[in-house]
Amino acid sequence: MRFELRRAHTGDVAKLAELIERSVRGLQRFHYSQCQIEGALRRVFGVDSQLITDGTYFVVTPDSDPNLIVGCGGWSRRATLYGGDQWLGREESFLDPNCDAAKIRAFFVHPEWTRRGIATLILDHCESAIREASFTRAELGSTLTGVPLYAAHGYIERERSEAELDDGLTLSIIRMEKTL
Repeated sequence: MRFELRRAHTGDVAKLAELIERSVRGLQRFHYSQCQIEGALRRVFGVDSQLITDGTYFVVTPDSDPNLIVGCGGWSRRATLYGGDQWLGREESFLDPNCDAAKIRAFFVHPEWTRRGIATLILDHCESAIREASFTRAELGSTLTGVPLYAAHGYIERERSEAELDDGLTLSIIRMEKTL
């Protein structure tokens, strides 16, 4: 099967929100409790409209159905490491390519479309764009579910932290980095 990668636009927001929810509910359940998933969907995971505005967020569609978004992800030259519009830990300041790492952000794949190279397609595109923007390093905040993908592409774990959710729950986030 062939896929097309294109820049996300504001008209994609509703489909992206649906994809993110399906991805989190379908794929995160192997690493997080149902309560953590629900809390993360309320507080952490969601569409990051700044990435769309910045033109650094991408969607993948199958050639057979260009209206079906099966994966999304992007990169940023801003300081926010992870989280959608509702995440309170956002940092909108711009990064300096001479000393900062660009951020790999908000990767989600539809559970019925995993293991087909969709995330790798997006990641390769993002890394190329990051290099073109003169960054020499990339970092990301991965869920436990995403760590194997990023490790397979040369990302190294730097630290673990916990994103605060509701009712005293937390979500493990792994900061990973790669020299490009």
